[in-house]
Amino acid sequence: MYNSPYYSYNPQANIDRINNQIAELEKMKQQIPQQLQPTNLTQNFQLAPNNNSMRYANSLEEVQKDIVIGDTPFFSKDLSIVWIKDIKGNIKTYELKEIIPKDNKDLQIEYLQAQIEELKKGLKYERNEYISEPVAEPVKDEKPPTVSTVSKSTKKPK
Repeated sequence: MYNSPYYSYNPQANIDRINNQIAELEKMKQQIPQQLQPTNLTQNFQLAPNNNSMRYANSLEEVQKDIVIGDTPFFSKDLSIVWIKDIKGNIKTYELKEIIPKDNKDLQIEYLQAQIEELKKGLKYERNEYISEPVAEPVKDEKPPTVSTVSKSTKKPK
């Protein structure tokens, strides 16, 4: 094949073809918008104070000393008390109580315990009622001193 008189190897044609492809790639590179190229950016962030940030305090005195920008809750370390301080310095105190969800068995136990307590109260009331009633004594056949007696006569009046 290479020894054929019809085939002649021309390296210049290959070099021209490669140069044309490089020129096309350069044109395509120039057509790409400048936005895709990375630029040096400087970003400055200013963090605004969080008005509703949660804070911890050991006592009311600590809450009074602290300065707040908005209504701010202060929690005790054991989360049993919360103080809410406003901008004016007014402080409201709340006691927190955990609410434990109850299932059907817990509700039934509470209902039965309430019934037992109600029965105990009724029984105690009945016992007190019987004790507070006066004890019945035998009735004596005594006449009061202010009552006068009229003797009956067997004779008929005329």
